[in-house]
Amino acid sequence: MTDSIVGNAQACDLPTAELVNSADIPGCVDARPEVEGEVASRLAFTPAAIALIDKLWAMHGALMFHQSGGCCDGSAPMCYQAGEFRTGGQDVLLGTLVLPPLDPDHAGSRPREIGFWMSGEQFAVWAHTHLTVDAVPGRGGGFSLEAPEGQRFLIRSRLL
Repeated sequence: MTDSIVGNAQACDLPTAELVNSADIPGCVDARPEVEGEVASRLAFTPAAIALIDKLWAMHGALMFHQSGGCCDGSAPMCYQAGEFRTGGQDVLLGTLVLPPLDPDHAGSRPREIGFWMSGEQFAVWAHTHLTVDAVPGRGGGFSLEAPEGQRFLIRSRLL
C-alpha cells in the first residue's frame, strides 16, 4: 500500500492532526469528477501545484497526469505533455483540472483541461481516498516534465 507523504515524513508516522486536508489549504482547486457515478471531487490541486502546472504548460503546452502503482517513479504522479503517455483500458480518469487560459486576452483562448489518470490497480487501493496534488522542492520523477525544475509533484491523501 502506498503511504501519503507530508513534507519528508510518511503520513503513517505523523499524528492525525498533521495530515493534510485540501479543504484546509487556501486556494486549492477541485478537479471535475470523471469516475462514473461520482458527483463530488476526490482530487484537488494546491496553489503550489497549480503554479508549477502553469510554468510547465507555458513551456510544453497541454498537460496530463498519470499515477501508477508500484515503487520508484510510480509512487508520485507523473506529468506529461497531453497524449505523450498512452492510457489503456485499465487506467481510470479520476478527474480533470480545469484552469483559465494562461493568456485570457488572446483571441480564441479556452480554459485548460488537464486529465489525471490512475492505473486501475492503484485506483483499487485508493478507492476510498481523496487525493491532493501538491508541489514541493525536490527532483521529480525521471520522465515527469517537472524533473529539471527543482520541484516535484506529490500526492497527499486522506480517507473519504
